[in-house]
Amino acid sequence: MNDYKQLYLDDIQVGQKFSSGSHALDATQIKAFASQYDPQPFHLDEQAAANSFFGGLAASGWHTASVTMRLLVDSGIPIAGGLIGAGCEINWPIATRQSDILTVETEVLNVAASRSRPDRGIVTICSNTRNQAGEVLQVMTAKLVVFRRPAAAQ
Repeated sequence: MNDYKQLYLDDIQVGQKFSSGSHALDATQIKAFASQYDPQPFHLDEQAAANSFFGGLAASGWHTASVTMRLLVDSGIPIAGGLIGAGCEINWPIATRQSDILTVETEVLNVAASRSRPDRGIVTICSNTRNQAGEVLQVMTAKLVVFRRPAAAQ
C-alpha cells in the first residue's frame, strides 16, 4: 500500500476527493488480460474487433475495473487496513482503448458509523476512471468497510 497517511473512519468526510497516479494501457496488456479472464474476439484480435460493436480493440470492462483497483490501492484512497468492499455498482460509458492512460478520481459520498459494530462503518465512494482526454471510461460507486482508529493509535 501507499506511503502516505492512512485514513480511519473518523478522518473521512463527505465531499473529500482523492486522485490516483496513472497507468498506460497497450494492446499486449489488453490481450493478455482477455486471454485469461474475458476471451472475447473484440478483446483479443484487432481484425475481429474492427468488425465488432466496438469498432476496434477494446479492453474488457473487468480489465478497466482491475486497473482501477490497482490505482486506488497504490495511490487513490489511503484507507487504513485496506480497501474492503461491501458491494459496488460499475458502469462503462465508453470503451477503454489500447492507447489510454488511466487515472482515477474518487469522491466520498457518504460516511456512516455502524450501530452494531462501533469499531467500523461504511464509506460510500464514487470513483471515475478517466483516460488522458478526460473521458470517463468507468464509474464505480462502492461501499467500503472502514475501521475507526484503534485506541492504541490515537
